[in-house]
Amino acid sequence: MSEHFEGKFEVALKYRLESKSKCLTILKLMTHEVMLQDNLESDCYFDTAEQHLFAENKSLCIREIERSGIKLWIVKGHQADCCEPTNITDTNKEKSIIKTIDYHILLAIKKTRSLYFVGKFHITFDKLDGLGEFAIMTDDNKLLDGYRSELIILKNIIICSGQLMS
Repeated sequence: MSEHFEGKFEVALKYRLESKSKCLTILKLMTHEVMLQDNLESDCYFDTAEQHLFAENKSLCIREIERSGIKLWIVKGHQADCCEPTNITDTNKEKSIIKTIDYHILLAIKKTRSLYFVGKFHITFDKLDGLGEFAIMTDDNKLLDGYRSELIILKNIIICSGQLMS
């Protein structure tokens, strides 16, 4: 499973789902692997008072995932589709370091997340105003356009098929 989170580029498509249960019904018909179900994630996004990162379409996040015990430092955006997560052990220490260089918490959110793998793709269902995400990570930025097209097809299979099964 660790190969799913390797790479420094990420293609991600985000959608508001009408029915998670319909999507899960379709997902069960596909070969898939369950990584996490209903884990609580806490994200703290940091920026300067002037929001320099936000203005440049960048983000700096410390994520804590309960039950699994995973803690991540995630940086996005120094290039298009760039996403570089790294495991950390002490989120309080990392948050303190970030605050020391005059960054502060811009946004803190909690979500319930379930994560599934369909082949090379991640399918994430978040309980946070109905937001969800399909994603893949790679070190090869030449693959990004092809992966984006494949993700749209996968999304259409799961979401559109689920909508038709009412």
